[in-house]
Amino acid sequence: MIDAEEEYSKNPSRVSLRQEPLDIHSLVRENIKKLTPYSTARHEFKGKATVLLDANENAYGSPLEDNFNRYPDPLQWQLKFAIAKIKGVPAENIFIGNGSDEVIDLAYRIFCDPAKDNVIICPPTYGMYEVSANINNVPIKKVSLTRDFQLNVTAIMDAVDANTKLLFICSPNNPTGNNMNRQDVELLLNNFPGIVLIDEAYINYSKQKTFIQELTEYPNLIVMQTLSKAWGLAALRLGLGYASMDIIDIFNKVKPPYNINEASQELAIEALQHTEQVNAWIKEVVSEKEFLVSKLLKLPFVEKIHPSDANFILIKVKDANALYQYLAKNEIVVRNRSKEILCDNCLRITIGTPDENLHFLKIFAAYE
Repeated sequence: MIDAEEEYSKNPSRVSLRQEPLDIHSLVRENIKKLTPYSTARHEFKGKATVLLDANENAYGSPLEDNFNRYPDPLQWQLKFAIAKIKGVPAENIFIGNGSDEVIDLAYRIFCDPAKDNVIICPPTYGMYEVSANINNVPIKKVSLTRDFQLNVTAIMDAVDANTKLLFICSPNNPTGNNMNRQDVELLLNNFPGIVLIDEAYINYSKQKTFIQELTEYPNLIVMQTLSKAWGLAALRLGLGYASMDIIDIFNKVKPPYNINEASQELAIEALQHTEQVNAWIKEVVSEKEFLVSKLLKLPFVEKIHPSDANFILIKVKDANALYQYLAKNEIVVRNRSKEILCDNCLRITIGTPDENLHFLKIFAAYE
């Protein structure tokens, strides 16, 4: 196994030790390689169709004004074109899932043989990486973040074995809110022998640039984003995966044929026309976060507020369990992260509207 820190110290800007190009298909489960995907008649039909009698739909329409009697586009091309225009990534390099959770689940089902292959996660981090692994019966190797919530590159590489297929990196991280050091991530992309999934759910609030522009450089890279956070579309359940066409083709092969419903597609396309509104919200969230932090630091029972590049903060208090219960009794819901490693007595608090933040501060400051 390489000494990542030694190599990093020699060339901190970029370490490229991979002796030959990584063969993505060698990482795919054998049954997935042999899988014949479900194919609709509209996948197979070539040409213009004026009468649709192939899918056993209700040809009379639906009780709603919109034409929801027809099945949606299984590959969501119009939505992908709208996303591609904003992100500067070809539509062919985009996968749309029923939330990022579907992207995570499909990665397990494509690359990990149950009870044989393993994955690496870096707690404290997003809980669905572990939940999805357990659902798919895939062993997990946990390599904790450092005390300052950064990746332990050497420990990650030391944890790799012949059956390690996936590495999950959340940046900005949930629940800590910080970005991972970009050079550490690049080092892992250059050396990890499997698929690296970078979860950028909170990237819109971050000062660090996205990794989606690096897709051509790293064939083993999958970048996850979402329309649930900054775009305010959590109810639509739209997760985004960006990757090479080789990987996207496999995802499309394995996913259910109509995983994104027509209403979600139409509403998302409409929402994507309002980038100015979203950018204004992002600026206000960042401003409100600074305001909230400045007020919370003055309270005697707040011991630390960790730096955050997300739309939430992680604060360390004297007794998180008691404070959580106090807030709940006052009809304020936050996230108690005290049971997470490195998060003793920590609460995760989302940045709300100015009125919500003032109300929260009033209740919070009255705690004794």
